[in-house]
Amino acid sequence: MKTRAAILHQTGADLIVDEVEIPGLGYGQALVRILTTRICGSQIGEIDAVKGPDRYLPHLIGHEATVEILELGPGIKHLKTGDRAVAHWRPGEGVDAGGTRYRWKGADCNAGPITTFQEIAVISGNRLTPIPRDTDPELGALMADTLTTGFGVIHHEARVKIGESVVIIGCGGIGSGVVLGAVLAGAHPVVAVDLHDNKLALAKKMGATETFSAKDPAWAEKVRAFLGHPADVVMDGTGQPAVLEQAYELCGPKGRCIGIGVMRHDRKLSINTLPLHLGRVLTGSEGGSSQPHREISKYLRILADRKISTKEWVTHRCTLAEINQGIRWMRSGEPIHVMVRPA
Repeated sequence: MKTRAAILHQTGADLIVDEVEIPGLGYGQALVRILTTRICGSQIGEIDAVKGPDRYLPHLIGHEATVEILELGPGIKHLKTGDRAVAHWRPGEGVDAGGTRYRWKGADCNAGPITTFQEIAVISGNRLTPIPRDTDPELGALMADTLTTGFGVIHHEARVKIGESVVIIGCGGIGSGVVLGAVLAGAHPVVAVDLHDNKLALAKKMGATETFSAKDPAWAEKVRAFLGHPADVVMDGTGQPAVLEQAYELCGPKGRCIGIGVMRHDRKLSINTLPLHLGRVLTGSEGGSSQPHREISKYLRILADRKISTKEWVTHRCTLAEINQGIRWMRSGEPIHVMVRPA
């Protein structure tokens, strides 16, 4: 059996959309049809080898989607054929079946426990969480990372308390989920910073108290003046060293600074470490420490009960054949979210 897939064959190069041979299912694996998948900043980092030289080329790519279960391998008990599910990179319920290998042009093409830039995929059972069939596939794809990570950063990692001040730098992608999570958690004020007006407008619509354009060289000073005191929590979604350094400086003596965006492996920070000895915290997010199998159903209920729509979050859409255009959009920084429909 074959499927079309986007293949990362060379660091920094366009993906190749081509047919690959699908492997048979092993223990704990599921065969799924990809309904909608989101292009995450992590995929841009993967293409650019942000974390270091890529030892697995060629390989498939993508880690968040809404899928339909076509077939189940042995060992999967929380899903059944025909289910709709969120496919997520964070481990959830079930067997961790690890990665797999497709065949492309007569040779192995690697894949991790989850890949989604394709029509049909083999995914580890613990990367799949069932959802109601009437869930909007684009909302399901947002649940895979944007919302679970965004809410998780607020709840699990920053442990935001009611009335604490929260600053989010970079409000597209995961940042949009962080803004909404901060508002729902009762943070105040919630301050959003971004280069793009459309992302600031969405943050304001979601309940951000104030927004600031990062195009203004004095944005950090203006945020500090608006707050009137150092921030309790500052999140950086950009992965840029200079921005993370500014985020760290905006924190109060006991403040928490969390890096959400991944910095290049060969870049370094320059900070005054004394505040770390006096109670300030600087840490990186691990997907919000989210637990998808426990949280996705809860978050869907919250959005439904509060009539919160994420329709406006998706600003760009493309097909699998147009995946490289979608990646170019992402690199421009203009989209809030880019969704890909394989068919």
